[in-house]
Amino acid sequence: MAVTIKDIAKLANVSHTTVSRALNNSPLIKDKTKQKIVEIANQLNYSPDVHARSLVLQKSYTIGLFLTSLVNGTSSSFLAETIKGVHTVIDENYNLFVRGIQDFQSFSSITRKRFDGIILMSQSDVDNAFIYHVLEQKIPLVILNRKVEDRSIINILSNDCEGAYEAVSLFIKNGHQNIAIIEGTSEFRSSQERKEGYLNALIDHNVPILQQYMVKGNYDMESGYEAMKKLLSLNSPPTAVFCSNDDMAIGAMKAINEAGLVVPTQMSIIGFDDIGFSEYTTPALTTVKRPIEQISIVGAKKLLELMDEDVGEAAPIYLTTNLVNRQTVDGPRVVQ
Repeated sequence: MAVTIKDIAKLANVSHTTVSRALNNSPLIKDKTKQKIVEIANQLNYSPDVHARSLVLQKSYTIGLFLTSLVNGTSSSFLAETIKGVHTVIDENYNLFVRGIQDFQSFSSITRKRFDGIILMSQSDVDNAFIYHVLEQKIPLVILNRKVEDRSIINILSNDCEGAYEAVSLFIKNGHQNIAIIEGTSEFRSSQERKEGYLNALIDHNVPILQQYMVKGNYDMESGYEAMKKLLSLNSPPTAVFCSNDDMAIGAMKAINEAGLVVPTQMSIIGFDDIGFSEYTTPALTTVKRPIEQISIVGAKKLLELMDEDVGEAAPIYLTTNLVNRQTVDGPRVVQ
């Protein structure tokens, strides 16, 4: 039979209210009494009944982690790093509910009774309807990955535009003028920012912008593979390709190898994100490190703070990107 608060109270010779307060670290209980109660609880292997406590405190002990979609445009590595980051922070008494917004026909089930707080890894403006609903329900909310203008919302993201700019600038420093981009999912804000960084770098360095060098992808390896095949079929293929994420870069490298070309002596390539596989491709992929896991860690910590008290207005928190220069960039060679 499970140990209860009343059992601990009897052994400690205090009321069950005192036990409850002590186990919740209440300042109303003297440290000596608190220590005695905690020691008894540990000896009895006491485990609180989360469901019963949730009824008393009107808490669900559930945190929602939502993404725009779990399928469309969300790579497995991006999803894994997001979940890992949040999971390292939240208390073991909380359940983590992971779902894509596109899975919902309505948001009627998203209520304060069901969620104590929500983390949104926002990838697109289409998430705004979900954001407004969560705010109306007065559920504590933290938004990651995409900038939102509402200063009442805690917003944590990386500057993807600067990261892409730095990547394309590396190509230019190595002598490349024919530089292509494989873009990410078109409706995702990250795709737009990375393309903006690509274009800004070309403009600032007076490098020609060619429409045929801008090819659509979908943040997965297959789309990177197909996009690279299109670029290689051009009469004047590029000598360097910036891929809007690492998954597409890996797919692109496969297409390059199948065409009988060598990376980087005949084709230079840079990815974005620095996923775990990037270091182990052959050759090792040069990429922009985007701290998805760290963004998720900071977001989870901020949510727990927000669940305790209103933090008021907050400026966006930017975590920096870093160019990781490995082995896939060299000087230009003409593709025969």
